[in-house]
Amino acid sequence: MDLIISLVIGGIIGWLASIVMKTNAQMGIIANVLVGIVGSALGHWLAGMLGIAAGGIGAWIVALVGAIILIAILRALGIFKK
Repeated sequence: MDLIISLVIGGIIGWLASIVMKTNAQMGIIANVLVGIVGSALGHWLAGMLGIAAGGIGAWIVALVGAIILIAILRALGIFKK
């Protein structure tokens, strides 16, 4: 059950990040889930490095920021177009 919840939340985070970064038309559901999960891990790792402990809604914000950073990195590498 935890895996299904992680996939759904990852998809939501990835979808929101793709809307913010205007790559929504280029990304499918699998890309949204992958970006959401990997971006969330990246965001929580960066927050930990900065000494920020996020819980509740803050964890969602950190995950969204991490996914946005991941899309920006992928865009810089040429994976996603502007």
